[in-house]
Amino acid sequence: MFTVPQIFSGKWARISAECLHSALSWVVFLFLDFLDTLFCVLFRVLDAFMEGKPSRCYCGNMEEDGEMSETLYGKERKNIFREMGFLGFLRKWENSEKIGGRVEEAKTTTRWSDCECESCVSWLNDGNDQKLHVVVMEPSKATDEEFKEEGDTENVIFLHGFLSSSSIWTETVFPNLSEEVKNNHRLFALDLLGFGRSPKPRDCFYTLKDHLGMIEKSIIDSFELKSFHLVAHSMGCVLALALASKYSNSVKSITLIAPPYFNGGDSSMVLRKVAERRLWPAIRFGSSFMSWYEHLGRCVCFLFCRNHRIWEWIFKLLTRKR
Repeated sequence: MFTVPQIFSGKWARISAECLHSALSWVVFLFLDFLDTLFCVLFRVLDAFMEGKPSRCYCGNMEEDGEMSETLYGKERKNIFREMGFLGFLRKWENSEKIGGRVEEAKTTTRWSDCECESCVSWLNDGNDQKLHVVVMEPSKATDEEFKEEGDTENVIFLHGFLSSSSIWTETVFPNLSEEVKNNHRLFALDLLGFGRSPKPRDCFYTLKDHLGMIEKSIIDSFELKSFHLVAHSMGCVLALALASKYSNSVKSITLIAPPYFNGGDSSMVLRKVAERRLWPAIRFGSSFMSWYEHLGRCVCFLFCRNHRIWEWIFKLLTRKR
């Protein structure tokens, strides 16, 4: 009886599975391209109706130089339906005089699709003098006047990553530090710009310069830090390296946890490598979904971020944490 060698059967099985995966990925992402274009139109209309002015999106080509990554714009985030001119009528509609200013836009207010709970809008109470939300854990010896005069306190700034906040440090790290660390270190955990209880200004592009400026204003200048250590996780590692570069004479040490690292290449290469348009593994599909589709990503934020209190209640119920 003729049998196919195992090595060949395994090889062709892998090839067949890869071809099937590629075909399914192409079909699914083609559908997502269409949905993102559709929601681009939908959000423009809703924003114009609810706020009097359509929100700016990045489906077009890069219009200005500066710190903005070219991967933010549609030229790098290819979409077959945009390239076919499906959004041409929308541009003409925006440029016409039909869009009346029903509501005057205020730069410091929240959007109709944002959460308006006390925690999310608390930063509006600060007026024009807006700073990051900072949790400070003073050293135990800080109550001793002699210790204050000696100036032996070590300052440590903790920077969280994406989809996180200062609570990752205050609730999981700070309580488990040794007594020696608690006695001799002043710990700063902050919510980065746009996260947690920190400001979420609408007229901000949240660039590296914006983040650094707020960290300087909220911690380094406010507390008059002459020297400090940096501890950062994920996206916060990028900010930590930028701070270390700017304050090379002040930074005493840097601890990076899961830092993003790419071996050469431009930003478009990084986008294709980190967010490759593939269905599997699931984490790659998630990163590609949120990286390539601006408007579908806004739908996800509307579902989860605006209703975060409901999700928090569900998670507490499931984990039996009241």
